[in-house]
Amino acid sequence: MTQHAHPVLRTTGLTIRFGGHVAVDAVDCAFHRGTLTAIVGPNGAGKTTYFNLVSGQLRASAGRVELDGVDVTALGPAARTKRGMGRAFQLTNLFPNLTVHENVRLAVQARAGGGGDLLSRWTRRVDWIERADQILEDVALEASRDTAAAALPHGSQRKLEVAVMMALEPHVFMFDEPTAGMSVDEVPVVLDLIRRLKGQGDKTILLVEHKMDVVRSLADRIVVLHNGRLVADGEPAAVIASPVVQEAYLGIPAGKAEPADA
Repeated sequence: MTQHAHPVLRTTGLTIRFGGHVAVDAVDCAFHRGTLTAIVGPNGAGKTTYFNLVSGQLRASAGRVELDGVDVTALGPAARTKRGMGRAFQLTNLFPNLTVHENVRLAVQARAGGGGDLLSRWTRRVDWIERADQILEDVALEASRDTAAAALPHGSQRKLEVAVMMALEPHVFMFDEPTAGMSVDEVPVVLDLIRRLKGQGDKTILLVEHKMDVVRSLADRIVVLHNGRLVADGEPAAVIASPVVQEAYLGIPAGKAEPADA
């Protein structure tokens, strides 16, 4: 694993309170280029809330988020996306009445700076069309090219969200339970996509995932949250083997953990 000196993404004292409840409690964490970090913990641990703070869906009560050394804490999701942060699996990012291809092509166009009349200018840009087609092939959605996004089954909508994010070409990829709700045959496609992104070596990838076999197969590092606090951070084998993590945070009785190569 290559780790670069300066983190691409860093949270310092990141906190959010809902009334008297502290959902994320002063989390300090840095993420480097070329790494995939899995964020795990029991339900209610604050994993998705932490993701929402990092990507700008929620405004922090305290602390800061830095992207490429710049404080982006006050920026909303769209501004963070423009700076290279990609968040998958937000269904509101899809245009339900447009086709699969149109959704991806609009993201290609946005990445290329082709604003203005989004639905008429594209016909002159064969390169945008071809790029969208290539991405659909990468996510195994070429057969659904002309299907309305709203008509796709749940798993295919998730793959389309990955395709849209890929079209925006971020350098930070955030996946929140990417395999949730997918059929058994769809899961490998998305995991292979994430594995290929990681293999490029220049992306920073964050993954919230409950399935420990997925975590083991993909992650360079595991961060464990519990009651909104960061309670463990390290290489997967060491974190998974920790009795306190097994028992208190992953729900595995001490001594009953699965072998690291299971």
